[in-house]
Amino acid sequence: MHRFIILTILLSLALADGGSIGVNYGRIANNLPSAVKVVQLLKSQGLTRVKVYDTDPAVLRALSGSGIKVTVDLPNQQLFAAAKAPSFASSWVERNVAAYYPHTQIESIAVGNEVFVDPHNTTKFLVPAMKNIQKALTKHNLDKDIKVSSPIALSALANSYPSSAGSFRPELVDPVFKPMLDFLRETGSYLMVNVYPFFAYESNADVISLDYALFRDNPGVVDPGNGLRYYNLFDAQIDAVFSALSALKYDDVKIVVTETGWPSKGDSNEVGASVENAAAYNGNLVRKILTAAGTPLRPKADLTVYLFALFNENQKPGPTSERNFGLFYPDERRVYNVPLTVEELKDYHDRPSAPVSGGGQQKETPAPVVSGGVSKSTTGNTWCVANPDADKVKLQAALDFACGEGGSDCGPIQRGATCYDPNTLVAHASFAFNSYYQKQSRKGGSCYFGGTSYVVTQEPRYGSCEFPTGY
Repeated sequence: MHRFIILTILLSLALADGGSIGVNYGRIANNLPSAVKVVQLLKSQGLTRVKVYDTDPAVLRALSGSGIKVTVDLPNQQLFAAAKAPSFASSWVERNVAAYYPHTQIESIAVGNEVFVDPHNTTKFLVPAMKNIQKALTKHNLDKDIKVSSPIALSALANSYPSSAGSFRPELVDPVFKPMLDFLRETGSYLMVNVYPFFAYESNADVISLDYALFRDNPGVVDPGNGLRYYNLFDAQIDAVFSALSALKYDDVKIVVTETGWPSKGDSNEVGASVENAAAYNGNLVRKILTAAGTPLRPKADLTVYLFALFNENQKPGPTSERNFGLFYPDERRVYNVPLTVEELKDYHDRPSAPVSGGGQQKETPAPVVSGGVSKSTTGNTWCVANPDADKVKLQAALDFACGEGGSDCGPIQRGATCYDPNTLVAHASFAFNSYYQKQSRKGGSCYFGGTSYVVTQEPRYGSCEFPTGY
């Protein structure tokens, strides 16, 4: 209760020096309003930052003169060209950035998106592409005004719980993270991070308190490594990234949260996806960010956070939740009421109600699980393993998906971990596939992976590695 009173006092003092709220404007849909109407909507909601996933001329022209700061994206499929050909990077910047700036206030370029989980193996092209884009900006005298970075998913961490033990995946440290962080430091840029407490809660609803995931009042939990108490999963995830930066001696590199959100609708197995929970997550997050509340590890960090997403996008593939992250319907009606500005916060009150179907159960003590570390709440006698005769390219792509977007617990197959040996594609894929399969409660279709896997009834054995039978 005392924390609520403090927040109220902060609001009454109108602390406008907090962080900043932006929104992701995705367009994987066939029923969205025109770019001109979208810009009008952004302005009417007091949103001053927007992130887009391309450089569509209609969108960039519509944003011209709006005063809205823009982050544009160089797609993953263009990383190879941008890395190998400085001339491509130069012409890309000339056509897609210099041609619109400064009337369209482009403030940053996201080079790729979650490249480490891209099945097309574009990781090695990331830093060279970033450097060539930076050189192109310098050529046009834009390097001081426009920052270059690349959004990473939380799966780029080898350890994320407890937050104090946060570390980047060891196989990415020397070839990618150190040169990328050197680049960010030298150019005064920041690390872009995509963070989704929803996915951690959905996969671990039996051990994570819904209140803990939604920034609601809860007892909190102490990190045994640094003694800090955490009251929400968002802070725990962000501080895991800060700890990973600190472990590599990059404490001075800042973070921008380029994606975070909560779906208002989901399939029957997507625990927690509801209008009420989405409204609570986004509303309480906005309150936290705009009232200058940092994280336990970095209390003075004024974060810029981009909510995902502006609209529900009806053509996105995947489960129902993927099409229901929007703040607005395509007809510009709000999916739910959520404050987006300091002014709106003055009348904002989160109104928790009794748990609804699919909303998860309340827990007495929240567990700060970020990724992995799930509980064994079910039992079974089937496992999902890789087909040793599968095409190796398809198998690698499936493994990348499982450890990335799929949310498998791949920590045990990292170098030096308990299931690293035997260091073979089939063994590692089998462990990752089974992790996904068990997390999905072994439901039909969860052991497919493009035809590279199958279900077995005898426990698989690879060396001394044990495959779990239930999470």
